[in-house]
Amino acid sequence: MRSLISRQSVKIAFEMKASVRRIFLLIFSIFLIKIPRFVIAQPAERTPSIDPLHYLPAKNPCYDETGQPQRCVPDFINAAFNLGVEVTNTCGERQSTKFCVQSGHMGMKKVCDICDSRVPQYAHPASYLTDFNDPDKETWWQSETMNEGIQYPHSVNLTLRLGKSFDITYVRLKFISPRPESFAIYKKTKEGEDWTPWIYYSASCRSTYKLTEKAPILPENEDVAQCTREFLDISPLTGGNIAFSTLEGRPSAENFEESEVLQKWVTSTEIMIVLNRMNTFGDEVFRDKSVLSSYYYAISDFAVGGRCKCNGHASQCVKSTGVGGDRLVCDCKHFTTGTDCDRCDPFYVDRPWRAATSDEANECLPCQCNHLSRRCYFDEKLYNDTGHGGHCIDCAGNTQGPHCEECVPNHWRRPNETRCTACNCDETGSLHVQCDEQGQCPCKAGVGGQRCDQCLAGFYEFTANGC
Repeated sequence: MRSLISRQSVKIAFEMKASVRRIFLLIFSIFLIKIPRFVIAQPAERTPSIDPLHYLPAKNPCYDETGQPQRCVPDFINAAFNLGVEVTNTCGERQSTKFCVQSGHMGMKKVCDICDSRVPQYAHPASYLTDFNDPDKETWWQSETMNEGIQYPHSVNLTLRLGKSFDITYVRLKFISPRPESFAIYKKTKEGEDWTPWIYYSASCRSTYKLTEKAPILPENEDVAQCTREFLDISPLTGGNIAFSTLEGRPSAENFEESEVLQKWVTSTEIMIVLNRMNTFGDEVFRDKSVLSSYYYAISDFAVGGRCKCNGHASQCVKSTGVGGDRLVCDCKHFTTGTDCDRCDPFYVDRPWRAATSDEANECLPCQCNHLSRRCYFDEKLYNDTGHGGHCIDCAGNTQGPHCEECVPNHWRRPNETRCTACNCDETGSLHVQCDEQGQCPCKAGVGGQRCDQCLAGFYEFTANGC
């Protein structure tokens, strides 16, 4: 008798859950109908080379109209546009899978459908994450459903490799499915480094990530990831956005140029989205397959707004002409070099490399070698002592010294000449072979001549002891 009552209770509970769910979907569908759609103009190109929805031209050359250097930056772009994304799970790859939608949305003609990677019209590959997001012909990546075992603690990872470092302003995700209950965004500042958390989104920060919700960001500790429940309501069931701003809430954001911590914080070469837990109505506990098939991750747009990182010394990034020609590199100006214009050209190390700022271009300066050498290195002690750090090497013209400013031993410099001339002091008649600033050798007693190679008038017998 108790068993029968228990089964009836479960049945009643399931029917109540289903009724509540149907009422919610009806109300939400009416709500969607009443909201006008925003029309986004199509780009002129059939297949755009840049994402026009995330683009802002820089329009600031590296030199002003008078030829003076100034800070310059590449265009603001969607750095993820048309890049490949590595995903750990995609629906329809192992076998054709059935999925159902929480509500109707563009591109779906029925409540349930199939995902099959072998059939283009039923495929939802990772390439749809970063292609052009046409709102009139929406495509999306999709994971397998909860019916195939996709749910906490089993995560789905989306990894984007940018190819070089970028200064990232935001990461934006547009969902076809409901937004997750818990997910995190990670980044790498340099290739080969460990993943650094950027932000955690969770309605259960403490239990999922062992973090306090919205812990304060302090000026002395600005490079820490917060956990927030923002954007994590199950509604809207489709079309929900999540936009992470890398500098939001950071105390030194207004003084970004002076904050090396934040400059590193916004720098990224790789980004990983880790989808940890789905948002549900709680009805998955009844293990109904049609219900489980309605829970999955689906994202139509993965956009990364930022600029190619060139430290203020380039206005564009170009394809490398060296090894790894498909990689992006900065088109460096201001006598800088490197993938990110992060060091000075070999002969332009008279002061330490610095990133350009809005007030100072910080161009690299040439070594002061008096036109007698094209090789030098940065000497920190010399810079601290004199304000000029370029230490010249391989000086020509019989010169030496940090700036090729001295003659090598046994040489002298004629007026208005940079090169030095050999003294050629006669070893027999000279006290030593180093001449003075006029080229006069020091002569022994009774010896004369500029090179000390003859006796003075009234003296004779030129020997090692003089005349």
